[in-house]
Amino acid sequence: MTVAEHRTRSIDEMPPQSPFSNLLGIEVVACTPEEVVCRMLVTEAMGNRNGVLHGGALMTLADTAAGSSAFINSPVEISNTTIEAKTNFIRPVKVGDTLTARCVPVHVGRTTLVLQVTLTRGDGKLVGTTSQTHLFLGWKD
Repeated sequence: MTVAEHRTRSIDEMPPQSPFSNLLGIEVVACTPEEVVCRMLVTEAMGNRNGVLHGGALMTLADTAAGSSAFINSPVEISNTTIEAKTNFIRPVKVGDTLTARCVPVHVGRTTLVLQVTLTRGDGKLVGTTSQTHLFLGWKD
């Protein structure tokens, strides 16, 4: 049976966000198989020594959007895990700004998903892009 023959999940089946995502204040604004949008207000605690958003916080936002997309596109009886992630940092984000991550699936196959995340700041300018590959897998006891 292929992934396309399985029932995928609905937003109502999405488990709660991780405590780490909650710590950063990440909000899932939209979550459909075609697009996931997440937002995060950049606080002082997220800043690096240069006074702008720490790259790890940006990557966490991207990973939350991609992970949500992978979950909503996964068949009910199958889980997934990230097997590759790459981020390009394009411009800084200042403390106090809002960062938005928009994730779209590029490929939803039988065994893998390829996801593209675009990250923009409040003025609409591109901050970075992340691509992730996820592997469908079944958990074994």
